[in-house]
Amino acid sequence: MTDTVFTKPISKQFEFDAEVAAVFDDMLIRSVPFYKESQALTRRFALNALHSGGSVYDLGCSTASLLLEIERALDKREDIKLIGIDNSSAMIEHARKKIEAYGSRIELVEGDILTFPYTKAEVFVSNYTLQFIRPIVRDTLVRTISEALEEGGVFIFSEKVVCEDPKLSKELIDCYYDFKKEQGYSEYEIVQKREALENVLVPYTMNENIQMAKNSGFKTCDVLFRWANFATFIALK
Repeated sequence: MTDTVFTKPISKQFEFDAEVAAVFDDMLIRSVPFYKESQALTRRFALNALHSGGSVYDLGCSTASLLLEIERALDKREDIKLIGIDNSSAMIEHARKKIEAYGSRIELVEGDILTFPYTKAEVFVSNYTLQFIRPIVRDTLVRTISEALEEGGVFIFSEKVVCEDPKLSKELIDCYYDFKKEQGYSEYEIVQKREALENVLVPYTMNENIQMAKNSGFKTCDVLFRWANFATFIALK
């Protein structure tokens, strides 16, 4: 379905409700520059880190698209455990329909990624999820991820980022809005979504994201991909 969520006046802050879940796949492709390319990189490095009997957690898995791609690349190996967690019942419902249609063995959990009882895993993925976690507890979550990872494991996460220089930050945002217009979004839709996300999405700078990972127990963190104010990071345990 085509994303038309913000063609009408907003009445609440942004949330991952049934209306958003129904068009989320289209929203991602049209709202996140080079989304498919960054996901391909995420899949590649996740597969590189996996071993026999390993596990992958996708935090904020939405409609489980990435996990399905990883499973497809693994040829549905039964020794690999794929777990998707999301606190949106609407997202989980759409994800369940997908995995049933594909005969998938992905495990889906409707739950809170802040309190979930993780077991040891080799890969954690978080696509545009940390930015919705309040900064006061964001570092705690990343430390929890670090502690749950096996030695040599990876945490791959994508985020919107801001620049330390306000002028450059504004230019990057303008660049992004031009991208959205090229995808068919109107000026009205762009403004509506920006207002709905105010104080809901709180981005960090590139350095803040990298330092957060290092402070949380990762030996290194680097950038896999960046386009304007969108970036994909990899942190190594």
